[in-house]
Amino acid sequence: DWSVTGVQTCALPISVIGGGPAGCAAALAALSEGSAVTLYEKSRFPRHKVCGEFLSPELGPALESLGLWSGFLAAGPARITRAVLHLGPHLKRFKLPEPAYSLSRYSLDHMLLREATLRGADLRVEAAKPGEAPTILAHGRQATARAGERLFGFKAHFRGPVDDAVELFFFRGCYVGVSSVENQFTNVCGLAPERLLLGGGFSPEALFSEPLRERVAPLERAMEWLMTGPLVFRDEFKSRTRVYLAGDALGFVDPFTGSGVLAALLTGRLAGQAAVRGCAVEEHLAACRRVLGRQYNVASLLRRLLGAGLAEKLAAFVPGRMLYRMTRPAV
Repeated sequence: DWSVTGVQTCALPISVIGGGPAGCAAALAALSEGSAVTLYEKSRFPRHKVCGEFLSPELGPALESLGLWSGFLAAGPARITRAVLHLGPHLKRFKLPEPAYSLSRYSLDHMLLREATLRGADLRVEAAKPGEAPTILAHGRQATARAGERLFGFKAHFRGPVDDAVELFFFRGCYVGVSSVENQFTNVCGLAPERLLLGGGFSPEALFSEPLRERVAPLERAMEWLMTGPLVFRDEFKSRTRVYLAGDALGFVDPFTGSGVLAALLTGRLAGQAAVRGCAVEEHLAACRRVLGRQYNVASLLRRLLGAGLAEKLAAFVPGRMLYRMTRPAV
């Protein structure tokens, strides 16, 4: 049930730190229940962000519950109906069980933040720390890793022919996703180990496998590469924090699942409702674990199989749609 229920007349005022999808979902959910919301975001929007920008079909009900579906469609997202997996020299194609979408974070984040402020959130363009009011942390990743062993993400938009497929390339410990976004652009986004990036002068294109080079050959890069890191796979489902966590502040799952934005909206909405209703933080984390736990476990297993070189054999026997469904949140 995606409808916003349990509206209270004495909802608690809350603070939300982070104005991305998780923070805006939290703000919108809290506003829907009558809460006063102060939303802190240190960056100015709109802006590009490293992200695969693939949006799972389940995003539709999530946006509908927040009153954002029509605005999302008006932004002109690309429609994605097929998937192509490149596992070394092996190729696996399948049709998605339901059509998905792809929209740049430039457009998506701007739309979400605009709606949150239009509906009453008090936006403050500044950094913030938790105070006395119930607080939701949705400020993204803040993890560390040992130098030389870190993972970094990269992303750029390209001009050229577009299609309705999301293509995933796995090679040399790297992962790259390619899919169309709005306005006839193609997003190329991936992650790679620091040692490989250093060897290529931190130029992502120097790392590309031959199939990936062929895929982007008809395209022309339309922006400088954006990079972020370190990326650390983790979750905080058992955290003892005193604040409500959402989005990447709660955990970071493998990008090949293609559900990062969906997870941000789901956990943000849960956090907004929990904070307004005065639920224990432990209850909120347990709810998030029920939604995302299976996905995190499956992604971790697939990551290990990829690292051991066994994913190619697995892909030969497991239907593509099954692999896809196994990496969805439990919504």
